[in-house]
Amino acid sequence: MSNLDRAPVPSVCGGRGFVVAEPVRELLSPRHVQLGESTEVRRLLPNLGRRMIGAWAFVDHYGPDDIADEPGMQVPPHPHIGLQTVSWLHQGEVLHRDSTGSLQTIRPRELGLMTSGRAISHSEESPRPHARYLHGAQLWVALPDSHRHTDPRFEHHPDLPTVTAPGLTATVILGSLDGATSPGTTFTPIVGADLTLAQGADLRLPLDPDFEYGVLAMSGEVHVDGVPVLPGSMLYLGCGRTELPLRAESDAAIMLLGGEPFEEELIMWWNFVGRTQEDIERAREDWMSGTRFGEVNGYDGAPLPAPELPPVPLKPRGRVR
Repeated sequence: MSNLDRAPVPSVCGGRGFVVAEPVRELLSPRHVQLGESTEVRRLLPNLGRRMIGAWAFVDHYGPDDIADEPGMQVPPHPHIGLQTVSWLHQGEVLHRDSTGSLQTIRPRELGLMTSGRAISHSEESPRPHARYLHGAQLWVALPDSHRHTDPRFEHHPDLPTVTAPGLTATVILGSLDGATSPGTTFTPIVGADLTLAQGADLRLPLDPDFEYGVLAMSGEVHVDGVPVLPGSMLYLGCGRTELPLRAESDAAIMLLGGEPFEEELIMWWNFVGRTQEDIERAREDWMSGTRFGEVNGYDGAPLPAPELPPVPLKPRGRVR
């Protein structure tokens, strides 16, 4: 899961100063970004007006794309520090390789969770042969300072707990929802869930008022707290909610993302999450010199070179704007 921008803009995020401490309805529009050879993604986080939701720091939505005659996702080996990556699919498959030796095909509604810790590198590609359609989301979770130098590792959880109600099936990806808890490792209070809604479903989902939340629309027509949210867009909901009204105008799917507001201020540049300019500079130098990040074996292609750092200092300044 990579940011393939060749001129990435530093994002400063974290800190509680700009967290909306009451319920809001803030619709976030995506930015279109090319990912690899044939995949275009809609980037929702970081956004011009919103940098994080809890510890969720990066959200891309892609597809559904017809890749029957295309290579599909082809992301060469690239590095990460200071974060976890979450691979989540509705259609298709992604083959994951990383520098710890992991080799895993991730399929729809299976959790691929990679903890970079101090340093990891990985690649992602559509298998050959592959399914006709590719549709999913790629997400990052920022690690708190106490765990950002932990050992790198990869988890694959094909069976996840669900919560059901009339017209609703919710798969718990990370954290806990309505008493169901994911087996995925977490380092901050967080929740991620995939909600499948049947046409006509009208319900209220229980929430934690201490969390801030956002909803990513994956498919179909759904109203979130009365706001229509189209596929590929996200509604930021703020804090202070004990429940969330949902109404499906058609069969639909959304992702609920939330967590306690992230206290620490961060710098996110390219595929690195750090605390200082020196963190980012050192990570880039180590990747380009071939140290620290290990090797990804089996990918047919060269690793991604790191972009040039921007000429201005990278300083954390808060979580929005």
